Amino acid sequence: MGKYEPLGQFLRSQKLGRINMSFAEIERIIHAKLPASKKYPAWWSNNPTNNVMTRQWLDAGYETESVDIASGKLVFRRHKESSKKVRRKSLYGCMAGMVTFASDFDPTAPLGEDWLAGNQGKNLVP
Repeated sequence: MGKYEPLGQFLRSQKLGRINMSFAEIERIIHAKLPASKKYPAWWSNNPTNNVMTRQWLDAGYETESVDIASGKLVFRRHKESSKKVRRKSLYGCMAGMVTFASDFDPTAPLGEDWLAGNQGKNLVP
């Protein structure tokens, strides 16, 4: 059993959508001290590659929020999607309205080394 597995087991046993905890409570659950890096907000991020403890709360179905380093408290909030199903958002459309073509330019036409010759060197932006 890994050092942080008791935290994952604890979170999986919870039915609440939000769990307020202190760093000291987490240390009691894992029967060990948290690392010195607990003082950095990035350590509590929900990035699955962040650290081994992050995987425990994500796999248990929770994310951290409202991390208060000064008071040593945070909230675990149940997330809607399982961390095992990573949804990736498409970048398609993120550039909508950013590129403009001349009205007679066909952006679907094949491009070759002389593609400008096919457009008679017309300006691509009106």
